[in-house]
Amino acid sequence: MRSFSQCQLYCLLLLQCLIYSASAQSALFESDSILELELSGDTRSLFNDREGEATYFKMELTYKNQEGKKIIHPLKVKTRGNFRRAKNNCFYPPLWLNFPKSKIPEGSVFAGQDKIKLVTPCRDQKYVIREYLAYRLYNLLSPQSFQARLVKVTYKDTTKGKTSEALYGVLLEGKDEMAARNGAKIIKRKKIRPNKTDKSLFLKMATFQYLIGNTDWSIEYQHNVKLMVQEGNLRPLPVPYDFDHAGLVNAPYAHPAPALQLGSIQERRYRGYCVEDMSTFQETFALFNAKKEAIYKLFQENPFLEKRYKKSINKSLNEFYKTINSPKASKRAFLYPCDKTGTGKVIIRGLNVD
Repeated sequence: MRSFSQCQLYCLLLLQCLIYSASAQSALFESDSILELELSGDTRSLFNDREGEATYFKMELTYKNQEGKKIIHPLKVKTRGNFRRAKNNCFYPPLWLNFPKSKIPEGSVFAGQDKIKLVTPCRDQKYVIREYLAYRLYNLLSPQSFQARLVKVTYKDTTKGKTSEALYGVLLEGKDEMAARNGAKIIKRKKIRPNKTDKSLFLKMATFQYLIGNTDWSIEYQHNVKLMVQEGNLRPLPVPYDFDHAGLVNAPYAHPAPALQLGSIQERRYRGYCVEDMSTFQETFALFNAKKEAIYKLFQENPFLEKRYKKSINKSLNEFYKTINSPKASKRAFLYPCDKTGTGKVIIRGLNVD
């Protein structure tokens, strides 16, 4: 991997921090409350833009501040993604919200934002909430993670005079803002091997993916993983995102890659690299045990989850904690990548969803 000089890296990080200083003033990701939004414009044409290069549409985003005053943001919006953008897969495609910084009113919850993702309901709103909680779960484990905000969005088609019902969605922190918040810079070079990344963070990230039952990621192709570097640590830091194919979400369209030979997304598979010394996982397992109460509470105290789902998640978490706290079970699960007869070496190439 090509390295930066200390001076070059410092200048890049300083620039990132200056960019982030404005967004740090924003309360967008500082609150757990649901933000109610209205997106208005030619939403019909926007949602029908499903093939080829996506086109930006001029829209307006409206919300009420704490004083109840309407704040209106002119912005550009386009569809994004690959699987979820396809009309036969999802009714609502995920979106890019592109804010012109010069036109964002001072004190707006969107102050400092540039280009952020909006996750929309693909087939049912409950899966959006579950994916949001996957982001919040990883926030509990590491600050080197994407912040998320649950929103309710009403889509107003000004060309047809029609307004949708309010639908759940998730706003995601921009990758450059996330990196700058961590004093880092995003890198895009692919084919970086997992064992060349920061070991501590990789083990944490890979164990998290195992916990939520997500196999749809890879370091080599940066599929559903961003890599960033910090000053003084040129080993890339992996940051996961896009969890709709996880067993925790249990979306009806989600299936494991055939090459992994898994029966369903409910079957866990650890997809880290081979680490033969189980003591290497000691620090990682200790972290998950320390966060156990907060992780259970994240789901059991959420008012938007159905009782049946809470029961199934409680059972799934019990199985995870039983595994990591059993020497025999943890060895069987986490040494799987060392099994030459298994599928532990399979790389998920994936698709570019940005």
